[in-house]
Amino acid sequence: MTVELDRPATRRMLGTETLLVLGLSLGQSAVYAAVSIVAKLTADGPLSKQTAALNTSVSPRPWLDLTYQLLGILFALLPVLLAVHLLARDLGDPARGLGLDARRPGQDLARGAGLAALIGLPGLALFWVAAQLGVNATLVPAALPELWWTVPVLVLAAVQNSVLEEVIVVGYLVTRLQQLQWRLGAIIATSAVLRGSYHLYQGFGAFVGNVVMGVVFSLFYLRTRRVMPLVVAHTLLDVFAFVGYALLPREWFDWL
Repeated sequence: MTVELDRPATRRMLGTETLLVLGLSLGQSAVYAAVSIVAKLTADGPLSKQTAALNTSVSPRPWLDLTYQLLGILFALLPVLLAVHLLARDLGDPARGLGLDARRPGQDLARGAGLAALIGLPGLALFWVAAQLGVNATLVPAALPELWWTVPVLVLAAVQNSVLEEVIVVGYLVTRLQQLQWRLGAIIATSAVLRGSYHLYQGFGAFVGNVVMGVVFSLFYLRTRRVMPLVVAHTLLDVFAFVGYALLPREWFDWL
């Protein structure tokens, strides 16, 4: 009996695959974020008086905490490897096909820095407005103890977030939805709303800001077919937020 290895994927297979990849990664995060915002809205006290903490400590023992942090970062990247592996059949070299390679380091860095400025400065203004309106929880970007490994772990966490989100929500999802023959507007909206939805645990201002970011990043990818500048931009934004919060005086961040 011969097993056929080259049977073309059907639309149904691609759709099921996409749902499974999202269910193992950021789609799952979106569901938990939706439950989290409902819990916050139905708790005692307004949303603005509640806290959304990122990069939290897992153990009071420093070396064990470091181990947990590194394992969390490592395993969070497995869905990225799965998505890239699944795209290999269609793209040949998926890293090159997604623009996740090092062919254009200078250009990717420059574009990433430009995107970070484009998103970051208005994003800060939006967070401030959301805080004044009381539609965001109080954000704590870094809640790790002050140890020698805190900053390196925060940088690694920023890279992990960036690679996970940009590869899955932009590179993989946009590619699959195009193969499923979705309309361009629906593809951009789906990617952007998904990005916003898994940030809902932070509040409605974070949702809106990330939807806008998702639209910009999806349009950029559709035009350039390169994920790397998006990873650079997202990494810069998260490093600024995580490391800045850990090192700078806390009163600088009271508006969050």
